Amino acid sequence: MRRLFRYLDNFRASLWFSICSSVINKIFDLMPPFLTAWLIDSVSGNVPAWIARWTGLSGLWPTAVFLTVLTFVIFGFESLFEWLYERGFMRLAQRVQHTLRMDAYRSMQARELAFFENQRTGNLMAMLNDDINQLERFLNHVFNEIVQLITLILFAGWALCAVSLPLGLLGMAPIPFIVIGSLYYQKKIAPYYQAIREGVGQLGTRLENNISGILVIKSFTAEQFEAKRVEQTSEQYRDANFNAINWSTVYVPLIRIFISIGFALTLLIGAYWVLFDPGRFTIGSLAFFAMMTQRLLWPVTRLGVIFDEYERARASAARIFGLIDTPGQILDPEQPRQLPKKVGKIQLKDVHFHYKTGQPVIQGLQLDIPAGQTVGIAGPTGGGKTTLIKLLLRLYDVTQGSILLEGIDIRQVRIEDLRRQIALVSQDVYLFHGSVRENIAYGLNGCSMERIIKAAKKAQLHDFIRSLPDGYESIVGERGIKLSGGQRQRLSIARAILKDAPVLILDEATSAVDTETERAIQQNLSRLAEGKTAVIIAHRLSTIRYADNIVVVKEGRIAEQGTHDNLLRLDGEYADLWKVQVGEQLAEK
Repeated sequence: MRRLFRYLDNFRASLWFSICSSVINKIFDLMPPFLTAWLIDSVSGNVPAWIARWTGLSGLWPTAVFLTVLTFVIFGFESLFEWLYERGFMRLAQRVQHTLRMDAYRSMQARELAFFENQRTGNLMAMLNDDINQLERFLNHVFNEIVQLITLILFAGWALCAVSLPLGLLGMAPIPFIVIGSLYYQKKIAPYYQAIREGVGQLGTRLENNISGILVIKSFTAEQFEAKRVEQTSEQYRDANFNAINWSTVYVPLIRIFISIGFALTLLIGAYWVLFDPGRFTIGSLAFFAMMTQRLLWPVTRLGVIFDEYERARASAARIFGLIDTPGQILDPEQPRQLPKKVGKIQLKDVHFHYKTGQPVIQGLQLDIPAGQTVGIAGPTGGGKTTLIKLLLRLYDVTQGSILLEGIDIRQVRIEDLRRQIALVSQDVYLFHGSVRENIAYGLNGCSMERIIKAAKKAQLHDFIRSLPDGYESIVGERGIKLSGGQRQRLSIARAILKDAPVLILDEATSAVDTETERAIQQNLSRLAEGKTAVIIAHRLSTIRYADNIVVVKEGRIAEQGTHDNLLRLDGEYADLWKVQVGEQLAEK
């Protein structure tokens, strides 16, 4: 929580204004016991000396009228400062929530790809939503309760001891036991709340996965199986809450026993002094002690709830600031080098890479790609082709060796500058909920409609878009669910064409399109890659048949490379793959 309070230093003015308003409000809120005691003593003929000294009033009725007016004034100021602190804390909570969520999102967005591959989506969503909302509730309500409770103990304790030191100490005697009990309660309940926060993330992940994979669930009639898995995850979350409830429900009844002992003894001794030692204690003082002791001790029972919410907030803060404060592994260089205006030449020098130690994916890769050349990359599944694309985009850093762009190691270039030079069409196409136009022009602000249409035509998508009811303004749905796999792929190609980057990467770009569309894209491939360095990964070898150079990657190494015709004459790995695919095509015919 110290990290949260350091973060709140950015909102220092609003925080201290709200705290001061809350303190003043609580002091005014504690005035009724004083007013009641003064009024009782006044009507009993024992007018407090300060009233006559400050106001000059001597009669009983004028004193009663004065105390009534004072009551209205005090309650007016109490209401004013209540409005000020509630508005202050609410606005502060919303500002912190917004800023913290954006900081957490930016930090998460800057993390390396490996972070997302090792995290569950539901867990990340729980951090950005549930955990931040938990901190917002803490600042909105609980933090103010802590401020008011501290003010209550200090002010009420001073007031009680000022009237009678021994009786005041007796009235406050239960407080140490309450605090010790609350700290013990906090220690016991903390692990359960950590389990609750983790349970929220696991449950969110399970639900998100099932909703996203509903087609697979239905097609495999796995509804009962998935319902059982959700039930098990939900039961774990429920049981974690039950464990916390067992402690939270027993806390208040036990604390009330201590409170009742202190309250009863205070009334008993005060009544004894009024009856048998009249000069020592007045009836007004007894009424003051009865009201103030109750106002002091009963709110202290909220310590359990406060510690309860505090532990929830602490668990959420640990997750959120753990995300914010953990630096990414793929970082910009301290002194970045500038790329030349024209880029395109790519060199891989003795590149090694592994995801896990001892399990190499790419081993000693040597490859020169001249600017403006189209290079096809083929090979069996799992050979490291897609990993190579991730390394070019610097989604991962090479384990050994280097990748150069125009002779500059890409680790010496700002990540943003590097990725601006590369347009990617991925095998796994992701479309955002929005219009066709917005998805084609994604990341390109102010792009003209003319350029969007031109890119769509090159990707063989324009005619399909015109057939839609709203044309380019048609909504594609979440993840592009309203489009077929081939349509999504063509839209992704149009997006890359529009970016007009000097390096074009196609990772299985025609894997989801039909044969006719594939043929049209292949015919336009030379135009798509005109003036660019193109790297094309393909299982369909017909896509890379006319590439300037074809590289066959197997087990992380270059098995062979050359033009299509040369590789066929070589009768090696590429020729075997080509024969298999040609045989399949003949069989289909």
